[in-house]
Amino acid sequence: MANSPQARKRARQNDKRRVQKASQRSMFRTYLKRVYTAIEAKDLEAAKTAFTEALPVIDRMADKALIHKNKAARHKSRLNAHIKALSAA
Repeated sequence: MANSPQARKRARQNDKRRVQKASQRSMFRTYLKRVYTAIEAKDLEAAKTAFTEALPVIDRMADKALIHKNKAARHKSRLNAHIKALSAA
C-alpha cells in the first residue's frame, strides 16, 4: 500500500484513469463489433454506416494513446477491405 502522500495521490489517479480507459476501450470494441456484425450479416449499407461512425472513434482512441496509431490504421484498413469485398460480391 502507498505510504507517502504522493504515492496515495498517484494511486487515486491511477484508479480513476483505469476506470476511464476501461470505458473508452469498451466503447472502441463496441464500435468495431457493430461493423463486423454488419459485415457478417452481409448488409452493405449497415456496414458502411457503422464504419463511418467507427472511424472517428478509432482515431480518437489512437490520439489518446489508448491504442497505438499503427493498430488504429490496421483496424481501419482491415474493416475497409472487408467492406470493399462485400460490395464486390
